[in-house]
Amino acid sequence: MIDCLFRRQSVADTAEGVFTATDGTRSNWDPEIQHGSPPLALLTKAIEELSNDTAGAPLRIGRLTLDILGPIPVATVRVRARVDRPGSRISLMTAEMFADPAHGPGRVVARVTAWLLATSDTRDAATDRYPPLIEGQATRVAHAWEGSPGYLETVSWRRQAEPASSAAEVWLSPLVPLVDSEPTTPLQRLAMVVDSANGLGAVLDPEHFVFMNTDTVVHLHRLPTGADFGLRAKASVGPDGIGVTTAEIFDRQGFIGTCAQTLLVQRRASP
Repeated sequence: MIDCLFRRQSVADTAEGVFTATDGTRSNWDPEIQHGSPPLALLTKAIEELSNDTAGAPLRIGRLTLDILGPIPVATVRVRARVDRPGSRISLMTAEMFADPAHGPGRVVARVTAWLLATSDTRDAATDRYPPLIEGQATRVAHAWEGSPGYLETVSWRRQAEPASSAAEVWLSPLVPLVDSEPTTPLQRLAMVVDSANGLGAVLDPEHFVFMNTDTVVHLHRLPTGADFGLRAKASVGPDGIGVTTAEIFDRQGFIGTCAQTLLVQRRASP
């Protein structure tokens, strides 16, 4: 039974830790590598924890960028976070995931960079580009990988039967904690599902094409709340094997931000 995505093995300080990935991180593309959402969420956690320990004015994350730098093994990994650009109003933080920590420093397999911005009261000027996304009746099949073990088992998937637009509309909720029984913040919960936009907004049949994302970029004009997130996603595919999936992101209160992913598109070999 999958009860979390990672287990913490050791903590040197708040900027570094060693974690073992569980079966809940296994990708639907290849069970030997991790789906993109668990690393994004774990590295987001490292940045949030480092931010909480950094003295200065309150800052909050406005943008997260995950770059996948190689196959991320379902194994023990080391996570390290740092401040690249300190500042009282604007700060840039980076968290990296290293494979093979038992054999030297290892290789960097994933990196998340985050812009943190000073907060202020702008409630009188707040605007949303889109009205709230309301969850309705769900289809029986949520995605093309129905029944695949691993990460897909750790999320509740509710594809809307009658989307209001031509893009796919899906509500998602993490079913397990990120790390052991440690508290999971709403931003970490969003990171646990947002990388799935690529699969949810797919316009190609995965039996005939591979379309893996190399990155996930999330912009948030408002921090998420709760544990339920709506994605309205759709991919565009170019004529030369490169595509982009874009998505609008919602929580129960309304629109909170956007997501974009670069895709490597390849045709599967005929049997």
